[in-house]
Amino acid sequence: MRDLSVFQRFIRMCAARTGQLLNLSSLSSDCGITHNTATAWISVLEASYIVFLLRPHFNNFNKRLVKTPKLYFLDTGLAAWLLGIREREQLSFHAQRGALFENLVVTECIKGRFNRGQQADLYFRRDSKGLEVDLLLDDGISLKPVEIKSGQTIVPDFLVSLKKWCELSGNPDRPAALVYGGDRELTNGNVAIIPWRKLADLMAGRCWTE
Repeated sequence: MRDLSVFQRFIRMCAARTGQLLNLSSLSSDCGITHNTATAWISVLEASYIVFLLRPHFNNFNKRLVKTPKLYFLDTGLAAWLLGIREREQLSFHAQRGALFENLVVTECIKGRFNRGQQADLYFRRDSKGLEVDLLLDDGISLKPVEIKSGQTIVPDFLVSLKKWCELSGNPDRPAALVYGGDRELTNGNVAIIPWRKLADLMAGRCWTE
């Protein structure tokens, strides 16, 4: 790398895009580098286990699906540091609070699988009409959808995408989960509502409703 400061700007720009679709054209333009350079640097960060690209899951619900991966940092603390966050209290009002919370949940799920000697086998789904499920866990038999919300109070809107995805999948009663920023553990029909502190239970399969 000829200019370390350019790469440092690049990785900070990546942190600012945590949880977003990876747009290499926009990223390279904002950093003043070529598209090929941005592609190469992302590959280096991914191979170094600094970032993780969450791929979309392709299944045919008769809709046009987004095919671009989403960008996450495997160390959420590093992403926060690159965003200029130095104190925990800053997260309460920071514009990236929701994105960092999503990053935490996704990457903890990734690490949970790696620690069990498993492949990540995690995906997301978004279609051209805006319907999105933040995370799909593939257990080799079925896909389990997970919605991620940083809010500490549960509101009905949190469940809309999950319910719609389950309906489109042809199995409206399939197990699903909502991970949120609160403390109460609840169920809502087929949806297990899980506090973020119980992510380990989610990965161990102890939270799914059947």
